[in-house]
Amino acid sequence: MVEYLSVSQLTKYLKLKFDRDPYLERVYLTGQVSNFRRRPTHQYFSLKDEQSVIQATVWSGVYQKLGFDLEEGMKVNVVGRVQLYEPNGSYSIIIEKIEPDGLGALALKFEQLRQALTKEGLFRADLKQTLPRFSKRIGVVTSPSGAVIQDIITTVNRRYPNAEILLYPTKVQGDGAAEAIASNIQKANQRGEIDVLIVGRGGGSIEDLWAFNEEIVVRAIFESRIPVISSVGHETDTTLSDYVADYRAATPTAAAELATPVTKLDLLTYLQQSDNRMSQALAAYIQKQRKRIDVVQQSVVFRQPERLYDSYLLKLDRLSNDLQVQMTRLYDEQRQQFRWILERLKNQSPKARIEGLRERLVREKRMIQSSMTQILDRKTARFEQISQSLELLDTKKILARGFAIVSKNNVLLRSVDQVKEGEEWSIQLQDGQVEVEVKHARKEKNI
Repeated sequence: MVEYLSVSQLTKYLKLKFDRDPYLERVYLTGQVSNFRRRPTHQYFSLKDEQSVIQATVWSGVYQKLGFDLEEGMKVNVVGRVQLYEPNGSYSIIIEKIEPDGLGALALKFEQLRQALTKEGLFRADLKQTLPRFSKRIGVVTSPSGAVIQDIITTVNRRYPNAEILLYPTKVQGDGAAEAIASNIQKANQRGEIDVLIVGRGGGSIEDLWAFNEEIVVRAIFESRIPVISSVGHETDTTLSDYVADYRAATPTAAAELATPVTKLDLLTYLQQSDNRMSQALAAYIQKQRKRIDVVQQSVVFRQPERLYDSYLLKLDRLSNDLQVQMTRLYDEQRQQFRWILERLKNQSPKARIEGLRERLVREKRMIQSSMTQILDRKTARFEQISQSLELLDTKKILARGFAIVSKNNVLLRSVDQVKEGEEWSIQLQDGQVEVEVKHARKEKNI
């Protein structure tokens, strides 16, 4: 008699075969990624070739360690185990390892990160900083035991021994290297003790140099306020640090040459040129100031100081005349009004006229006194103000306070530079003039 199996029994049987078959315990497949859509955790997609398709699953922990991003249509090599899903009888591969076919995972990750950072603008040429021409302190982020630091020290001492080298000892390979490199770049910027920073190591494989391709290092170099020279590997090695650095050197020796002047002769030439420029600028400034002094000394004010307050005297005269004119006009107006009042009083009785006239005179007297008092107070205050201003400009007042005027041939003495030993000068005091001969002239340095 034939025994019929249920669908579940058959599926269980097949699942046991899948799970126990040593050939399906670990399989190696090549296929093209299909129906891929990035998910927050686990990734589900298909692997296909020209004739077949298999579903694939990559758990979150495995995907985060890939080192590159899966893309639709990418050809990959995978290692995993095949399993059968009982509810719908479908089978799939659980991927434990995956890498691009034909192109290494690191190379792919390098290219993907390079493209992403290029879009952000981290490699733009117009954002590169200029290297200082003469660096007093040169920082180096590298291993303290490698040949890199020795090559840099030798080159700097040969080309520019005045420069000081500050080493930031750093792990440059393996786990934690990227974090150490980025941390020391940030530390150099925080301390602000160097003029230029060399970041690098010797040559090696892409795995050896990978720390200098990590995004944390690239961003640390980009954010550095100190100009950075990248010296990673040799001429044929190129890292993302080379792209983002302000300058790229093929070797540590080349990096040291970029950070220092070309030769000692160039340094001496530069110093001589700087000295000439400063001397010319100082001479031009002194000449300009001497011309200004000559113009001031030849002015009428210094030859005839009393002209400083001539304008005030003229203004005072004008104010006095205005006051007199206003007083005369006011008097004439009051006199005319008084006559008009008398004409009105002619038709009144003598007694009424006298009383009215008396009241009118009292009111007019009060008005005139008030108006005159206000005018006199304003004019008196203005007069006092002008008088005080004139007193401040009076050379006699200045001399009376103990000051003196030193001159020669109507030229006032303003600086020690005008005096020569043996010259005769005149000193004007409050009560007379003294003729003196110069024996010694000394200029104070702190003036």
